[in-house]
Amino acid sequence: MPYLNEKEKLGQYLAEKLALEAGHIVSLLEIPSDPRMGDLALPCFKLAGQLRKSPAAIAESIAAACRQEDFPEIEKIEAVKGYVNIQFQFSYRASLLFQAILEQGERFGSSTNGEGKTIVLDYSSPNIAKPFSVGHLRSTVIGHAVANLLAYQGYRCVRVNHLGDWGTQFGKLIVAFHLWGGEVDLDGESPIKALLELYVRFHKVAEEDPSLEDQAREWFRRLENGDSEAVEIWARFKSLSLKEFERMYHRLGVHFDSYDGEAFYNDKMTAVIDRLQASGLLVESRGARIVDLEPYGLTPLLIQRSDDASLYATRDLAAAYYRWETFHFHKNLYFVATQQNEHFRQIFKTLELLGEPWAGDCEHVAFGLISFAEGTMSTRKGKVIFLEDVLDQAVERVDRIIAEKNPDLKNRSEIAEQVGVGAIRFYDLSRRRIKDWAFDWDRILNFDGETGPYVMYSYARLRSILRKGRDKGLAPSPAIEDIDFAALDNPEARDLIRVLEGFESHLQRAADQHEPSILAQTLVDIADQSNRFYNAHHVLVEEPEIASTRLLLVACVATLLKIGLNLLGLSAPEEM
Repeated sequence: MPYLNEKEKLGQYLAEKLALEAGHIVSLLEIPSDPRMGDLALPCFKLAGQLRKSPAAIAESIAAACRQEDFPEIEKIEAVKGYVNIQFQFSYRASLLFQAILEQGERFGSSTNGEGKTIVLDYSSPNIAKPFSVGHLRSTVIGHAVANLLAYQGYRCVRVNHLGDWGTQFGKLIVAFHLWGGEVDLDGESPIKALLELYVRFHKVAEEDPSLEDQAREWFRRLENGDSEAVEIWARFKSLSLKEFERMYHRLGVHFDSYDGEAFYNDKMTAVIDRLQASGLLVESRGARIVDLEPYGLTPLLIQRSDDASLYATRDLAAAYYRWETFHFHKNLYFVATQQNEHFRQIFKTLELLGEPWAGDCEHVAFGLISFAEGTMSTRKGKVIFLEDVLDQAVERVDRIIAEKNPDLKNRSEIAEQVGVGAIRFYDLSRRRIKDWAFDWDRILNFDGETGPYVMYSYARLRSILRKGRDKGLAPSPAIEDIDFAALDNPEARDLIRVLEGFESHLQRAADQHEPSILAQTLVDIADQSNRFYNAHHVLVEEPEIASTRLLLVACVATLLKIGLNLLGLSAPEEM
């Protein structure tokens, strides 16, 4: 909210009336949850003891002491149940908003709050040699959006793709490759589907022949010990997988600073085990080595199996140490589904017991799951919904909709790709992170609902108005003094400006809470209000002052929609 910069000035004024320290009053000023109560409010409850009066009496005395001529920007000050509610002049609020957007452009709402601080974000993290399924969507798009939001607040964001490229499953794949590798084509167009076929076949045959599991464990032991044949086969699987993953990430517009996965920490686990041993935390249990966390209400953390094979918990501890030693992070965030809640509680508690002061800066950013009519996915059984297939279908459906609504649209295939992929991403991001959600094509691709296509279409519509205005020789008001505020003195414009004023604070909350749905809902609200304004009031009217003022409002709305879409990882198409 741009006029929050006026808090200090207002706080100083109110402090003089109370004969109190200005900084304290500034800290108490807040935004009312109900905009009808004002733009800012001073709750007087914390002042009652200091002033030896009731909150209601304090509020009434402040309201009575304030004079319009002292602060002409204020329209109304009133005492309500222990609060002093302050309402600014509409033209004053609007001018502050417009000025801020004109000056900051597509950096509006950004800040330097995180300057000098590094945040490590661990997201996506697919398993190599397995398909990039819809199951990877949430971690990928939520992590990417949160990284964008935090970077917009000035943080240095290190984006890590902690690949699942180690573990006994690779022993299973090596066994399957030896047995049936000649029957699949790893050099063809779909090498990952071929690897999936081998993995599914291994589990099916192993149900009848358990000796395959023993062979798999032996091959993984050889891999951990650096056996040249095992490493060569594993490296081939990884290379094929990375090529496929990078193609998908390019399509999603997602990028990473590091692809260091579990294998990267293979030579760093000994140091972790030594730390645990020296601290007295490592104990023997049935031949394995564990950290006993039962006194803290957690199950034991398995560090090393009886056959000396390491586990991903050990590698997660090694990764945490590496990230701290490398980046000295302000926060270390893990974007992983809620099923891993216990695992991360174990990891963080172990780091705490090791005496690491930064253990409290590690955070599991949990999220719910996507459900499908097809049922639960299972890689072992081959029941996988490929993300690429979902994206392709979304693009095809959007292309048909555009062909019906706007058959002459240029670059239709490009825009269908942007809108189709964006629709999937937006619907995911618009759900509260912790909630599960059900896949529904009709809702996801609705151009009239709370969806990505709706917000993107609203943006394209606003851009079209600006182009038509330019063709008529009309442009948005270039300066505050040129604005005709009477052109905006209507309920629709006032409501729209009110929503725009909340953009900054919503951005901040979305970043602080690692909750992209806050921003997604804000964009829907802006789109709703802008459409109400557009439908109620002509923008390109004959009076140039009115047209220029309304075009300025249109331009400001378009700027904020574009900022928000881009932060969520979506394109903002100029036409649809």
